[in-house]
Amino acid sequence: MQQWLEQFIDNQPIVQILDILIVWYLIYKLLMYARGTQVMNLLKGVGIFIAAKFLSSIIGLQTIDWILGQILAWGVVAAIILFQPELRRALQMMGQNLFRNRKETKNPNELLINDLEQALLYMSKRKIGALISIEAKEPLADFMDTGIILDSKISFQLLINIFVPNTPLHDGAVIIKNFRLVAASCYLPLSESSLIPKELGTRHRAAIGLSEVTDALTLIVSEETGDISVVKQEVLHRAVKQDELRDLLERYLITESDVVEEDKDTLSSFRGYLLDNLKQWGDRS
Repeated sequence: MQQWLEQFIDNQPIVQILDILIVWYLIYKLLMYARGTQVMNLLKGVGIFIAAKFLSSIIGLQTIDWILGQILAWGVVAAIILFQPELRRALQMMGQNLFRNRKETKNPNELLINDLEQALLYMSKRKIGALISIEAKEPLADFMDTGIILDSKISFQLLINIFVPNTPLHDGAVIIKNFRLVAASCYLPLSESSLIPKELGTRHRAAIGLSEVTDALTLIVSEETGDISVVKQEVLHRAVKQDELRDLLERYLITESDVVEEDKDTLSSFRGYLLDNLKQWGDRS
């Protein structure tokens, strides 16, 4: 290993190419982290000073070249003092991206469940009526076309804000597809079943009606009582409590393939850990 490393270092062309690639990669990462912050304005100013110093050095303007050199030398210290919060934030982001553990990343279904649970419980306590449908295997494109297309990232804050009374999108259903909030204010087909209790309103009839023609999961919050209901394949779960809500969301949204993928990730991590330990044991022996 040591001999191979010495041969690699002695090979100057490869080392020089590697040196250039590392520098360009660091510059690229710096620009990505600085984008949209005050640090980008600083980098633009530094770039202008470097270009001016380069030109003055070529032309032979020694005094200007010396002044610009002093400004650049002391400007680093000044920049650290002036842009301390931005630089600290950039270093924190770099550390998080470089050393983030794969185990800490959550399954998209778990993130969706968390957002749905928080939004439903919040609206239930305040009796904010809501109707949320999650597409399964059968497409809901026809119903999406009846509403307003959003195609936005899902968050419980956005879900709550949509259903606040007297806002433009609160009337109708929200439709979720592929972990995206695709459309709001959508119209769902009303069920004509005579088995539906009379005290249930339009939202429940719409949820049951959608379950009669698709395999979508629909969540309802009653505006009158604040009760949470869950509908899937014409099965209505009424007045769902917090613990039961979590169980139902996991049952309907976490599929067997998700469990298999999670098991594969766990097995892969364990295998990597085992191989690393075997390698260390072999090196010691």
